[in-house]
Order: sequence, then structure tokens, then C-alpha cells
Amino acid sequence: MPADNQPILLAIESSCDETSAAIMQADHVLSNIIASQVVHEKYGGVVPELASRAHQANIVPVVQQALEEASVQINDLEAVAFTQGPGLMGSLHVGCSFAKSLSLGLGIPLIAVHHMQAHILAHFIIGKEGQSVPSFPFLCLTVSGGHTQIVKVTSPFDMEIVGQTIDDAAGEAFDKAAKVLGLPYPGGPLIDRHAKVGDAAKYHFTTPRIGGYNYSFSGLKTNLLYFLRDRQKQDASFIQNELVHVCASYQRTIVDYLLKQLEAAATDLGLQDLCLAGGVSANSELREKFRSMCETNKWRAFIPPFEYCTDNAAMIGIGGYFKFQKGEFATPDAGPMPGFIM
Repeated sequence: MPADNQPILLAIESSCDETSAAIMQADHVLSNIIASQVVHEKYGGVVPELASRAHQANIVPVVQQALEEASVQINDLEAVAFTQGPGLMGSLHVGCSFAKSLSLGLGIPLIAVHHMQAHILAHFIIGKEGQSVPSFPFLCLTVSGGHTQIVKVTSPFDMEIVGQTIDDAAGEAFDKAAKVLGLPYPGGPLIDRHAKVGDAAKYHFTTPRIGGYNYSFSGLKTNLLYFLRDRQKQDASFIQNELVHVCASYQRTIVDYLLKQLEAAATDLGLQDLCLAGGVSANSELREKFRSMCETNKWRAFIPPFEYCTDNAAMIGIGGYFKFQKGEFATPDAGPMPGFIM
């Protein structure tokens, strides 16, 4: 546990459709509360206006629950960290406005945190049982619904993107595939579940060859769409009969593609510590094959616990803690930055 004199921070995450608040004492998590928004399920994706309204309804009770679970009084807080971007404008605005108001009211520092950097820094969260952390510099594959990046991390404040998707993200490729397969939103975890009992070698999907360590997923989605169209012309029940095999084959294509580029980057850059981050890092096949790849190459593999992989406030809290140590605080006019570039 942290020493009693370590700073206590409130962290708020509201970049998309999760309203989350965490209480951090230094790099330790005292509470991490997440309110998911089920309102989007019937639309097959996140509706920005509905997301911002749900954040407005959730933010106060989520913060209150985080304080109660951590046994922390609001006057014990020494700083407030919030997600500045990237994300949905309306969603970010709710978290940003709440954080700024609380900071001003309590007279404590305000800390703006980059969402994707926070996913990477989640590796440094010390949970209830503790965990080992990577050594700088390390390489991180960050995969989510909106981003796919290979990042060289030299310090908490020095991150360089060495490879990224030139169009769609891996998480979007999973969710769009789930939609055409008739699976409900969010579909990525359902593809993972069906893939566990399917034959990943039964069908073949292609991935493009592009420069460097970059990715492209738009062609893969089109490949799947045409594949299903042609098969359904021959058999109207094709998806129903072959769902688990299509899921397994499609997922294997994405996982192998992600790791092929990561392995090339790690080899060329000579880095020994490799990390996974972002919501898609919860995918069971990706986690298993990532560990296997690292073991084969005698690299050290790091993946945050499941609760810190998807969007959550604890990762914003650890990013805020590093900035608190450095004295890097936001000004009262700091606003949401939906297109925030790392």
C-alpha cells in the first residue's frame, strides 16, 4: 500500500460511452467505478448525443460511489485528472466541465490526460495484489475501437508512434464484422467468444502489405462483406451454420496481422519489453498469441489486468499521477480536444 503522505487524486474518464471515476493514491487504485451505457445497443453503435446525456446523468453518482468505496472524503483530494481527448466532443465536455468545476471549487490542481497515453500507462497501475511493470524504453501495441498504434515509450512523457492504421482501427474491424454477422453491439467480445469453438483455418481473409509498421483494416472489412455475400447466394443459412468458423478465421487474421507488424518493429528497434494496451487487448486470442510470440523471442510480455484494458478512470489516474509528480497542471481554460494527437 502507498504511504499515508502520498497524494490522493480523483480521475474521470468520459471519452466515449463509459462514465468512470477512480480514486488513486499515488500509483495505487483505491476505487475504480465504471457505468456502462446500454442505451446504444439497439442502435448497433455509439450515438454521440445519447452518450453525452448519459454521462450527465452518471457523472455525479459515479464520483460519489468512487469516493465512498475508497473511504475518501472530497476534501482529501489533492488534484483532479480528466480525459482531455481524443474522444467524442460531447462526452469529453461532460467530464472536462465536471473536473474543472470541482478543481475550482476545492482549489486543487487540474490535470489533463491524453486518453491513448493513459491506456499505455495503465501498465504502471499498482492494483490490490501488485504487478510487475515494463522498463523504459518499451514497445506498446495499443488497439481500441478508434485507434491501432505501435508506440515506442521512452518515458511517461516521451512516446513516439512508429506504426499505426492508415484507415480503420482493429476494434472497429471487429465491431463492423459483428454487425454484418448479425451479432449485437458491442460485437468484438462476441466474436472472441464464438471463435473459441470455431476452426480458424477454415476460411482465408487477406490483409494488405503497406509500408513500415502500419496497418490497414478497411480492405479486410470489405473482404468479409463480399465473402458473406457470395456464400449467402449459395446458402441462405451460411452465417447461421458457419458463424463460429467465420468468427475464428476472421479473428485469427486480425490477430496475426497485429502481431506480425509488432514483431517486426520490436526486432528492428531492438526492444525487449513489449506491452499490449487498449480495449482490444482484452481479446483472449490476442493475449495468448502475444505472450507466445514474446516467449519465442525471449522478450518480456506485459498486459494490464482486464479491468484496466477497456476505458476506465484508473488509467486516467495513473497518467494524472505522473503529471502531478512533474507539476504539469492544466489551466482553467483547458477544454476537450476530440482530435487530440499523441
